[in-house]
Amino acid sequence: MFKHILLATDGSDLADRAVRRGIDIAKCHDAKVTLITAIRPWHTVGPGEIMIAFPENEYLKGATHFAQSVLDKAEKTAQEAGVACESRLICKQEPWQAITEAAEDHGCDLIVVGSHGRSGLSKLILGSETQKVLTHTTIPVLVFR
Repeated sequence: MFKHILLATDGSDLADRAVRRGIDIAKCHDAKVTLITAIRPWHTVGPGEIMIAFPENEYLKGATHFAQSVLDKAEKTAQEAGVACESRLICKQEPWQAITEAAEDHGCDLIVVGSHGRSGLSKLILGSETQKVLTHTTIPVLVFR
């Protein structure tokens, strides 16, 4: 049924579980997977005199290193399961946009994501990347909690 599954991960335990389950689904359907993780572009914090200087290149170096380690771990899981995979590190302001655009660009027919299942005030303040993915894509989305 599914031929190309996009697995989005941020390296959290919940995302790792969703990746493992997505790989299981891919194996059952003899599908390939595209693994993605997103890093946000550098932003300065604080106005004028109170701004803390932190070099952009240091931020990108650290964020890229962490993101690549997340992808490497997920790739290893796919390889051990015998599932064809490729991975992408995407720099995008909004992770939900990275997920939906990557799924469309790669011709995926399923998106697998994890959700923390926040509600109430924490959902209002923190938002929900998963909810935004569900709202902004026409591709089926499987959410693991």
